[in-house]
Amino acid sequence: MPTQPILQQFYINEEQSLYLMSHQDAQKIKDWVRLCMEQLEQLGFSDIEFIGKGAYGFVFGGRSGGGTDYVFKFSRINLPQHVQDRLEEEAWMQSQVSHRFIPAVSEYSKIRKQSVLIMERAQGEDLEQYLLKAGRLSPRLVVRIAAQLADVLKALRQFKRAGESAPVVHGDIKPSNIVFDPVSEEIRLIDWGSSVFAQLDESGQPVGGGAFGMLGQDMQHTNAKLGDVYFIGDEQLNGGLSSPRFDEQGVAGTLYALASGQSCRYGFRAIPATSLGLPKEFALMLQAMLAGDFTSRTQAGDYFLRNMQYMSKLVLPDLPSTAEKPLIPIWSYDQDRDIDTVVYSSRKSFLREENADHYLAAVNDVELEKYYKNFMHGMGDTERALLAAVSRLGKFPIVGGLAIRWEESGVFIDSSLNLYNKALKHSFIIAVNNMVTLARAIRRVGVFKCCMFNARVTQHVERASEQDIFHPLPGMHIPYEVHTAPQVEDKSRNHSYFEDGQDPDEFLQLPQEIMREIAYLNEIHHTGLLIFEALPTHLKIHSYYVLLDKQREQDFAGALQRILSCIPLIRGLGVSGFMKMPYKNTRQLQHQDALAENFYPRDPRERLAS
Repeated sequence: MPTQPILQQFYINEEQSLYLMSHQDAQKIKDWVRLCMEQLEQLGFSDIEFIGKGAYGFVFGGRSGGGTDYVFKFSRINLPQHVQDRLEEEAWMQSQVSHRFIPAVSEYSKIRKQSVLIMERAQGEDLEQYLLKAGRLSPRLVVRIAAQLADVLKALRQFKRAGESAPVVHGDIKPSNIVFDPVSEEIRLIDWGSSVFAQLDESGQPVGGGAFGMLGQDMQHTNAKLGDVYFIGDEQLNGGLSSPRFDEQGVAGTLYALASGQSCRYGFRAIPATSLGLPKEFALMLQAMLAGDFTSRTQAGDYFLRNMQYMSKLVLPDLPSTAEKPLIPIWSYDQDRDIDTVVYSSRKSFLREENADHYLAAVNDVELEKYYKNFMHGMGDTERALLAAVSRLGKFPIVGGLAIRWEESGVFIDSSLNLYNKALKHSFIIAVNNMVTLARAIRRVGVFKCCMFNARVTQHVERASEQDIFHPLPGMHIPYEVHTAPQVEDKSRNHSYFEDGQDPDEFLQLPQEIMREIAYLNEIHHTGLLIFEALPTHLKIHSYYVLLDKQREQDFAGALQRILSCIPLIRGLGVSGFMKMPYKNTRQLQHQDALAENFYPRDPRERLAS
């Protein structure tokens, strides 16, 4: 039987952890980062720090001899030249627009054939990271950021070249592309890699007819770039001609995410903008920008740009909030750990109603990070939001698992969510509750499962070719912890490895010798997960184990070691995984289509007084 194309087989992580890469690939990344930092130091910059990486390059921070802070974007030198050229296009587009909320470009140059963009460094941190700590932003702060974004959109819409109208489309407005300074509460819009000159103006008419106009160009095809599919609007997602309306939709998705504590725009049906405690006028406008048809979205976008200067003058004192209670159990621990959380899920079979194979043909390494989002085509809005909500959990230092089961009578959730940073508990509860609320709004019959593990403890076995055998390294072991469980246990409440059935997304058939040991483990009281991921020359063994019966530790450790000794028997490619909850502690919830309306009070002084 032929093996499945590897890309079909399981979840592809949004930004692959170094700890999931092969040793050679991880070392290449580390060497590349070190080389970039050394080059910046040789050019006279100091305090060099690695900020992040993407599919196309690396981003660093540094300081000049005069004390000015800069950001440096390096393109990956191993990419095709036309892909590396995108950084030059980005530098040119960003340098065209001068605005207080847009970092100024210093220069674009090449260092030893390596393209690098140097720009002013914005103070603060991106709003996605800020949101992970805050949970969600206050109505006052959401409105303040909205007013600044409206100011940026007006400037982009009014841009001129050689005296002619030439609106600029940023094309990828989202929380992670907005740097926020909590002291001044000002923003900077960054990452202009998706920016283009608009083909249509805000009225849907072709832009200009002069030397810099679009009438003489190909108006049958869009010049727009994709942007983040979790935030862009339908027209951009479906390949429409570029327009300033694209950025209105990016702003709408961003403001909704900031107000609700989500990682996408698509939860607006189950968690409407009108339920988030925002000022009524603002909430109704935002919901129309997200949920309306094209005409109502356009009208709401016009209202946004026309009236934000007035709404920004609303007096919106921050109101005291009650502690949010988790809708399903979570456990949090005082000790911080170095946890690089990765979420593996059965989302393909759950979220896809049609065959997606045609999406696989054009996938290449550069697009790998964005590949998994293509599965969202044809999905409902709330299902998309649930996928994003589960992915958001993986941005916290957590381990555990989750199984959601939909039946006609309601939604049933088994979970083991362990947070290793109590400072993030408030934000984590909001993320979990959003996920549960979205699950309650989905009407279907089926199961969705996901595992959260620490990539730092993933074991790796490599081989020269697919025809060779995987051999575990000497001294290799599967880590586990030992916790004390209550003395009296009801075994009927133990959640088995096997009661959820085989995941239809799993293609790897494990040898019977390993399956026998997993069945043996199932009889020992513990919680955790074990996932085998077999690639052509690389086997990854992901795990998270907590033994809850200290008297059986010798038996437990022995079974894990015997599993490793059977690795040479593994054949084929794909993924096979097993998850065990600590208890059969199912939470049953009723279906709920949407949260009720909840607006900022007309007179906040009454709330403050009480």
